[in-house]
Amino acid sequence: MFSSKIRNYLLVVSASLALIGCGGDGNSVNDILPAQYEVRVTNLTNFQPISPVGLTLHEKGQKFFTIGQASSLDLEKLAEGGDNSGLLGQGRTSASTSGPVLPGETAVLTIRKEFGVFELSVFGMLVNTNDAFTGLNSVSIENMQVGDIKTMTTNAYDAGTEANSEAPGTIPGPADGGEGFNGERDDVNVVRMHSGVVTKDDGLSTSVLTSQEKFDNPVMKVVIKRIK
Repeated sequence: MFSSKIRNYLLVVSASLALIGCGGDGNSVNDILPAQYEVRVTNLTNFQPISPVGLTLHEKGQKFFTIGQASSLDLEKLAEGGDNSGLLGQGRTSASTSGPVLPGETAVLTIRKEFGVFELSVFGMLVNTNDAFTGLNSVSIENMQVGDIKTMTTNAYDAGTEANSEAPGTIPGPADGGEGFNGERDDVNVVRMHSGVVTKDDGLSTSVLTSQEKFDNPVMKVVIKRIK
């Protein structure tokens, strides 16, 4: 009788583990368990430092921007002044470089996923602009096994919160050393793809930028590796 109870118990446990492995919502056991990821970000631009690059692991389906919709206040602070603290606070876990990622430079970060199904976002500002930013928006890491690698590139986006005047005093990067975040929104107030900068070398005499600060897509390379 006793051995029969033990056998039945083991059968129940085995069935439960099988259900976890299959996942009633299509997720594998690797999505449920804690995991750790190494994220390498490389600045691909010629002369655009990228403000401290932030990472977040957040709820599935949560996005930090949507093309054609207005920027959140946290995104505006990132895109105008390089302040990533608000977006970092939206994640379940987060990490950030300690300083800007310079052109050609690669920064390495690690981030830990706790129990549950999460997506990864990456973000930073192109600091020699009025309000350009870049990043990955809610990337799925559900099916990554230990040792798996995902390599992606990012585009430049316009937050739509500040006019791209390139005028003296309006750009926070080293090309100008001007103002960062300003709560007033004097542009189209929707996120869109960035059209690039028009510098004084292109004939915009009031611009503080030169042809060195021009950029094209992609602007950043991101390599995600599951390490635990």
